[in-house]
Amino acid sequence: MTREEKAQVIAGLSEKFQESDHYYITDTSGLSVAEINKFRAMCFKQGIEYKVAKNTLIKKALESLEWSDPKLDEALKGVSGIMFVKENASAPAKLIKDYKKADPKDRPRFKAASIDSDIFVGEDQLEFLSKLKTKNELIGEVINLLQSPAKEVLSLLQSGEHKLAGIVKTLSERE
Repeated sequence: MTREEKAQVIAGLSEKFQESDHYYITDTSGLSVAEINKFRAMCFKQGIEYKVAKNTLIKKALESLEWSDPKLDEALKGVSGIMFVKENASAPAKLIKDYKKADPKDRPRFKAASIDSDIFVGEDQLEFLSKLKTKNELIGEVINLLQSPAKEVLSLLQSGEHKLAGIVKTLSERE
């Protein structure tokens, strides 16, 4: 690969890192071409872009954006593939877990992820990342929490009206 080609790859990766709020780094070594194509197809269906690049080029792309992190440097060894996603931070983690279930050798291996500039390194982080909620799910939960007290007050008032109407009726019948 010439210097010019490397510079183009670095520029392309830098652009992808800037466009994506979240990215995951995986190790797909040992997967056959057919298995990698299956993995790529699964990524495509979920709106995740998957790219394989040399670790040094990934590091240089991150450095060009001043996003380098010693934790990521440790993860960037061996074969590295990057999963870029814009919105749903947990989608790549769920996809990796799903693919691993069907693979007898428990591949691909999760190396690291950057979620809104927070770095997660190591296979043990995959379970946590797969349970992250989307922005819309979090907004929905907050709205439900805010509506809960109002619903309770309305419910009490409505049940109170029925009780009050019953008491008034009983009192009027006595007269």
